[in-house]
Amino acid sequence: MDPALRTAATGMIAQQTRTEVISNNLANVNTTGFKRSRAHFEDLLYQTVQGAAIVGQPDMNSTPPIQIGRGVRLASVQRLHQQGPIEQTERPLDLAIEGEGFFQVQLPNGQVGYTRDGTFQLSDEGTLVTQQGFTVVPGIQVPQDATQVTISRTGTVSIERGAGGVASEVGRLELARFANPAGLMSMGENIYTATSASGEPVLGFAEEDNMGRIVQGYLEGSNVEIVQEMVDMITSLRAYEINSKAVKNSEEMSQIANNMVR
Repeated sequence: MDPALRTAATGMIAQQTRTEVISNNLANVNTTGFKRSRAHFEDLLYQTVQGAAIVGQPDMNSTPPIQIGRGVRLASVQRLHQQGPIEQTERPLDLAIEGEGFFQVQLPNGQVGYTRDGTFQLSDEGTLVTQQGFTVVPGIQVPQDATQVTISRTGTVSIERGAGGVASEVGRLELARFANPAGLMSMGENIYTATSASGEPVLGFAEEDNMGRIVQGYLEGSNVEIVQEMVDMITSLRAYEINSKAVKNSEEMSQIANNMVR
């Protein structure tokens, strides 16, 4: 096969992958706590047609090697953990993190998951859980006779019993942060798990040890910027189109060469 066909094909595959990443970003533009991704590419090995050579005497100029590239491939899909917009909901169990940190949740398989989605609720036993029913770590138990739940900027959970009752503390939320949050593994349902690339979690309380603060009655929105994604999608489409033209031109050149043989 003509090497130009293979090279152009790798370009088309790369742009198709980039479009898939952009499509996922746009699909999650309203997903709470979602972090956009970006496809990163690298060039393939080069064919060296001619090595470096010295022109004339040893003290004269030298010519660089002649190399022909053989295309592109996907190197990684990077997740960008910039802060998303903080949106007010006025719901007391909606929490947003402003700054670094993740909420911890207990998964059914025994692992600890991490999320920026603070859409919490109470189970039938009064335990603070996620929308999927995963317990928020550490387990916060709210008595059934509690009339008001207050969560401070530092994660302290307090309740009141009855009208004008005295507030009493029932627990404190603990956050986790990572040296490389882009290395977290996405498990769906707005939950990540730690990997060797992310490093071990550093635990702490809000507004301590470089952790962000917790804001009650707010949620963190997606950090996807629609205009930027649309521009990237148009750029990807144009790159795909020009690679397809390279395939067409290569095929036409091969056809001309075959006709000359006949």
